[in-house]
Amino acid sequence: MAYDRYVAICKPLLYKVTMSHQVCLLLMVGVYAMELVGAMAHTECMVRLSFYESNIISHYICDIPPLLKLSCTSTSINELVVFVVVGVNVIGPSLIIFISYTLILSNISSICSTEGRSKAFSTCSSHIIAVSLFFGALAFMYLTPSPTGSLDQD
Repeated sequence: MAYDRYVAICKPLLYKVTMSHQVCLLLMVGVYAMELVGAMAHTECMVRLSFYESNIISHYICDIPPLLKLSCTSTSINELVVFVVVGVNVIGPSLIIFISYTLILSNISSICSTEGRSKAFSTCSSHIIAVSLFFGALAFMYLTPSPTGSLDQD
């Protein structure tokens, strides 16, 4: 989405050529491949763990940290995998989005008309807010040290 906004604002005459169906398909396949690799890494690490007899997770979704709490074997490798996969999935796209919006803002600052600047900012503001909330929540949930207390506090 950030790349789409970048092309639409910074290179509007080349939009149809730059954002072709092939480019959109490539971006979509890239995202799905990245998530599939992450899911497979988590699954492979979880299969190797042994669990206590208790199999009750007091959460509404089956997330990785509550599952790690149920394990009776060492989960240090799993915690490292969570940190690396989430780090790549949060920091990588955040960096790309940050660079994209930096280029957009530098391009917007060269627009002479106030109306043009306003339209460009309104095009990007909702995406910036949504991305900030989504990636901020993910970073806060997964890129913090392992909890020492109960998972209910997390």
